[in-house]
Amino acid sequence: IILAGRRLNDSMGKYVATEVVKLMMRKDLKVIDSKVLILGFTFKEDCPDVRNTKVIDVIKNLQEFGSEVVIFDPWANISEVKNEYNIETVRYMPQNKFDGIVLAVSHNEFLAIDFEKHLNPKGIIYDVKGFLKCKVQGKL
Repeated sequence: IILAGRRLNDSMGKYVATEVVKLMMRKDLKVIDSKVLILGFTFKEDCPDVRNTKVIDVIKNLQEFGSEVVIFDPWANISEVKNEYNIETVRYMPQNKFDGIVLAVSHNEFLAIDFEKHLNPKGIIYDVKGFLKCKVQGKL
């Protein structure tokens, strides 16, 4: 049972990335060279710990689909993420528009984001934890 649980947990990054790609395709968004914003990188919400984060699997799988990924996490230490995972994160919300936004970690700061401002017209939001259901109706 423990091994089955580990296999399921280990496959979640690929599952999330595939679901994001499916949503993009349903809205006729190109996947290759798409711009995807990942909100959150830490292991859990409102915590700076990046050890054992599964968000890295989502990022790698989206990159394998050909998406350009930007990671915003106000809690993660930028140099620690770079040293441990060899990826760049940003400390502040990017001001450009994205084809997709993936809310991967439920940091409270993300509730203040104006998602419409950061989405391309047909852009999608994939909320891994259902954190935004009351805020962004109809986009999930």
